[in-house]
Amino acid sequence: MFVIGSGAKHLEDEIKALGGEVLDAEIKRFPDGEKYVRIMGSSKNVTVVQSTFAPQDEHLIELILMADALRERGVQKLRAVVPYLAYSRQDRVTKDGEPVSVRAVMRALSVYYDELYVFDLHNPETLRFFQGKAVNLSPAGVIADYFGEKLGEGVVLAPDKGALERARVVAERLGLEYSHFHKVRISPTEVQMKPVNVDVRGKNVLIVDDIISTGGTMIRAANLLREMGAGKVFVAATHGVFAEGAIERVSKAVDELAVTNTIPTPVSKISVVPEILGL
Repeated sequence: MFVIGSGAKHLEDEIKALGGEVLDAEIKRFPDGEKYVRIMGSSKNVTVVQSTFAPQDEHLIELILMADALRERGVQKLRAVVPYLAYSRQDRVTKDGEPVSVRAVMRALSVYYDELYVFDLHNPETLRFFQGKAVNLSPAGVIADYFGEKLGEGVVLAPDKGALERARVVAERLGLEYSHFHKVRISPTEVQMKPVNVDVRGKNVLIVDDIISTGGTMIRAANLLREMGAGKVFVAATHGVFAEGAIERVSKAVDELAVTNTIPTPVSKISVVPEILGL
């Protein structure tokens, strides 16, 4: 039994089409700007699906209010599936007086939810801040399925060493080789990139990352691959947190840009709904 927040409305039709049963939810705004939430129906076990992209604060408050409404209706087990979790990149204090924002968010959700499921969290170790069961879901399978035939006997690359595990999972599902880019800072304004121990000449390449914002790294990587004689260059990411104009800039530099639908964008071509229904 599912309840769909306004941050996941773009997933609702597919959830229903694939057999998910959805409770009706009335979500609106009071004249003073505060949110109103009402859940029609109940069940012993309920999964709330809510992605907390912009406006992040509004979607987070909704996630809490829906949980309170369901507890009020007597729900015994409550799960939150949050395809994109806001504040997850703020996972450490860099200046005195700052919060660890992801810790604050997860502790707040722990008050109501027994389980938390997120996709491709920036730092999976922060799941320890959630007091119940917390799982970091990988979209590597659906990304591999989407690009498999297009990539052929190609190569999967991570934009840096920290993202290598994601590239490995995608590559192994497709039976392909994988590697990462090594970055060397030449000056305060210039960074040199090159793939590590892999020959891309004449091969199609898929670059995989967790988040694309400005797209600058992807564009530099694609241009370098072209210079090295690569065939087609594809770019995939879990979360399309695109700055203004980023989709157009990246799309011009590559053969195809595709992200999952954790956040709705014009290039959200890869669905995570099968993963959600498989929980």
